[in-house]
Amino acid sequence: MKQRSPHGAHAAPGPVREVLEPGQTPWSTEPESSFSTWARRFFRGLVVVVLLLAAISGIRSWIAPNKTPETVVSGQSSFPSAEASAVATRYAMSYLTWDESNPNARPVQIGLDLAAGLDSSAGWNGRGKQTADVAYPGEVTADSNGITAVVDVRVRVYTFTKQGSSWAAGPIAWQRISVPVARTASRVVVSGPPTFVPDERAPLPSNMPEAGKPDDDLTAATETDAEAFFAAYAESDKKVSAVTAPGSTIRSLNGAVKFSELKDWQVYTGNDDERRATAAVTWDGVGDTTLSQTYTLTLRRTVATDGAQRWQVAAVG
Repeated sequence: MKQRSPHGAHAAPGPVREVLEPGQTPWSTEPESSFSTWARRFFRGLVVVVLLLAAISGIRSWIAPNKTPETVVSGQSSFPSAEASAVATRYAMSYLTWDESNPNARPVQIGLDLAAGLDSSAGWNGRGKQTADVAYPGEVTADSNGITAVVDVRVRVYTFTKQGSSWAAGPIAWQRISVPVARTASRVVVSGPPTFVPDERAPLPSNMPEAGKPDDDLTAATETDAEAFFAAYAESDKKVSAVTAPGSTIRSLNGAVKFSELKDWQVYTGNDDERRATAAVTWDGVGDTTLSQTYTLTLRRTVATDGAQRWQVAAVG
């Protein structure tokens, strides 16, 4: 029997395949564009880099996990202490100055630093007379909110007492007040009336550093030189430069006082080239006035060309 074609007897014959030459592949290749090649290589490299970074960061996080730093800003550190000191100092002088013969002057001066809306009379009843001429700010203690603080201020005041229609000068006194301040968007202002604070004497701390171990031999050997130094120190720069260690510059008191006596002199142990010393000196002032003071000095060993050695003052204080 004859086999029929699936397309029927009248189907058109298919295309005739070309005969392949020996060694010829039964397919053909199409050339790839340079951009496609570059893109494929780029993305392959990108994947490798990402995988490497992920591996490195992962291993590092296992060894030393990242910790988010905690930034703590206290009210004390963020408060504008320098401005607060300046404002409180000026206000303290205005606050402790008054004159009943010119009652409007004080509120004007107080208003320079007092917060708007507060009473510029600041508690004064409008009577008496007092003048503040010097003020020194101390510690600024800021609250944890970083907005308010108190400033410690010491003020020297001249007091007066009324005698008839005139004023007699009274005692000169130092007064200490605590001034409250607040930081606004534009500046620091005084936020209320200050309060008086007692200025009491306090003992030295128990952990004061020791002067050191005395060197009695060097103390005795240098006492005459110490007397010569302080005598020159009282008179002139030229004289004091002649008895100080080479290379040092020490200014004299330029005749403000005269040297009276060296009440105490002590040199302490140390290295072979430099030592620390203390001196208790009595100065003669105007008239019969004398004043005793204690100095800390640095001594330096010097060697002359002939080999002679001596210790000379290199610094005071």
